[in-house]
Amino acid sequence: MYLQKISLVNFKNIEVQTFNFQKKINCFVGNNGIGKTNVLDAIYYLSFAKSYFNSVAGQNIRHGEDFFMIEGDYLLNERVEKIICSLKRGQKKVLKRNGKAYDKFSEHIGQLPLVIISPADRDLITEGSDTRRKFIDGVISQQDKEYLHNLISYNKVLVQRNALLKYFAANRIFDALNLKVYDEQLIQYGSVIHKKRKLFLEEFVPIFNAKHLIISGANEKVDLFYKSQLNDTPFEDLLAQSLEKDRMIQYTTVGIHKDDLSFVIEEYPIKKFGSQGQQKSYLIALKLAQFEFIKQQANVVPILLLDDIFDKLDENRVGQIVDLVNDDEFGQIFITDTHADRTEDVIKKSNKEYQIFKL
Repeated sequence: MYLQKISLVNFKNIEVQTFNFQKKINCFVGNNGIGKTNVLDAIYYLSFAKSYFNSVAGQNIRHGEDFFMIEGDYLLNERVEKIICSLKRGQKKVLKRNGKAYDKFSEHIGQLPLVIISPADRDLITEGSDTRRKFIDGVISQQDKEYLHNLISYNKVLVQRNALLKYFAANRIFDALNLKVYDEQLIQYGSVIHKKRKLFLEEFVPIFNAKHLIISGANEKVDLFYKSQLNDTPFEDLLAQSLEKDRMIQYTTVGIHKDDLSFVIEEYPIKKFGSQGQQKSYLIALKLAQFEFIKQQANVVPILLLDDIFDKLDENRVGQIVDLVNDDEFGQIFITDTHADRTEDVIKKSNKEYQIFKL
């Protein structure tokens, strides 16, 4: 699978532009703010029907315009697949495959597997547990439709249960039977999600450790742990134990929506004890492990987007990444950088077909 061509209209700072791509390595170079990352985000959009960087869809429309459109031609299983994503102000986003609109965007997830490595990934370390859960869910959901369905259903029930708790408090009433209906659904969906997250991490962590070993030159010991209230206590018991607290604060305080990942270097939290370079190496290893996992599950080589990854890495670590990219396990790669010469020096060593777009 590879992206042959992309056309952008009114997407972020891009008015109208079309790019024709090589099968292997495509680089966008230029000053900050010129739109390199926006092209990568457009490619991301075609896989996930959303931006990687801005969750407010309307803010991806070019300033002063009424709509945006992204159109991509992919070669997939020896046939061309045309994907179009568009949004008009005040209307719903539209995603089409070969002229037919999707009823649910979730049906498209996993059709065009993709992994992005970006400076924005630092949020995985610095932000709250919600960001790390989204990472787990994003990896599993690309290849497991049942997981995605359970996740969507769980979140809907969670909203309804929280609304009911607020209703009870506002009206000074309590209906245990009514609440139990939502509890049963949370247990049904949540237990499956917990089991699949646990199984995923059992497979994922060894892949992550192997990638980090290469990038760091075996100089650092890192680890990754799954933290969940359900690891030690059945969901049903957790809900029973937290009932009074939930009623008091009008919010569901236990469940898989509280799960987290613990990122560790030399047995200490990487957020507090890792340097910028160590944190970046950790995140790149995390994303390359994501790439490997999806590739194994999907039997399709995902597209890889590398946004400004050479920044804040020493020459040795850059060299290790180039060696990884030179491996035939990778398919089509898109790279952004502010330094054209640095990019070309690095890419030449890969011995792969490449082209450089100077923006």
